[in-house]
Amino acid sequence: MTVRLRLLLLLYAACVPSFGRDNATECRIPAFGDASLDRWVTTGSGFTVEDGTLSLNEGIACARWQHRLADFVVDLKWQAQSPDARGGLFFRSALPASENPCPSRYRILLTPGKEGELDWAEPTQSGKPDLVKAGQWNDLRLAVTGASATLTINGQQAWHVTGLTESDGWFGLFADASAGGTLAFRDVVVTEIGFQSLCNGQDLTGWEGAGADAQQCWKVEDGLLLCTGERGPWLRTAAEYGDFNLRLEYRLRPGGNSGVYIRVPANGTHHGEGAGIEVQILDDAAERYRTLKAYQYTGSLYAIVAADPRVARPAGQWNSLEIDCRGTKYRVTHNGIDVIQADEHTASELAQRRVSGFLGLQNHSEEVWFRHLRIASAEPAASAEPAASVEPAALAEPMGAADPR
Repeated sequence: MTVRLRLLLLLYAACVPSFGRDNATECRIPAFGDASLDRWVTTGSGFTVEDGTLSLNEGIACARWQHRLADFVVDLKWQAQSPDARGGLFFRSALPASENPCPSRYRILLTPGKEGELDWAEPTQSGKPDLVKAGQWNDLRLAVTGASATLTINGQQAWHVTGLTESDGWFGLFADASAGGTLAFRDVVVTEIGFQSLCNGQDLTGWEGAGADAQQCWKVEDGLLLCTGERGPWLRTAAEYGDFNLRLEYRLRPGGNSGVYIRVPANGTHHGEGAGIEVQILDDAAERYRTLKAYQYTGSLYAIVAADPRVARPAGQWNSLEIDCRGTKYRVTHNGIDVIQADEHTASELAQRRVSGFLGLQNHSEEVWFRHLRIASAEPAASAEPAASVEPAALAEPMGAADPR
């Protein structure tokens, strides 16, 4: 199978709800969908991606997934390209100290003589080195659910452990080429258990235009959810949500502007007491936006809390956004970096905002692309009010550098 065909198959299978694992909803995300590291946060400069293969050729480096993972499955292939190659995986880890690029707990070492070894604070859990094919590509599956983890190598169980104490944390890959030798990974797919896709990749099922036909300015094309830039409504979920974790990827044109509405009423109000909230999406680097207020840049709770740090990528590149809402507590993670951690005690206005409502995507009369929209939540909240019509003036907000909502 060619690399191109393999990537297309992975993209086709990505983030589709399935119910094969005890009826749990799942989303599958290919790690290198664009043959790049844009779904990872890297430490060190030795990683390269070529033809869908991630290799570490020099130094010590770590690449962690852009979102924390609780229950999940990771499938991948790895190859130690010399007997001196060193490296492996980590999961449910806290961020390491700045002087150490890789977490030291819950590590799986994929090195000759130590295949499948798991480092614990408790005694080491050894694997079965004889399962590994030296110098060849090996299949690996790591399944983590609740307090348990199971490692499978080349179709056979290497170990099963219980007693995990962290409920979630970072997953990543690490390697040390300083001892000589390259460790390579490919066909990496992360399955997030408990998440449901919000876009089926074919049409606007599950969404509706706020007060007008969504198809005036929204469509699904090549599996992507697209705002065409035509005048028309913002896009609203058919269901309402209370506490949730929302994850998505977006891409803007130069100077682009959009936003994600959370917990808004049917009319989309996201300013003032009793309203929902907008999480800003913007081409932060555009000259037209250089004098905005801090809370108007990407990842900010608009007009409430400013994102810090600002980590938006250049226009035309894909960015990831994660919004976690628990009561009046909000965490926003942008490109794998926490940029907002706030609640009503640090930002009193949050106590005045709704804790249940619709999700929405803003139409700012310009093109914007979304993909891999998925949510983990309790049952959708019962509708608090009918989806009333919206006044025409609210259907599309005008572009303006002074107020990019």
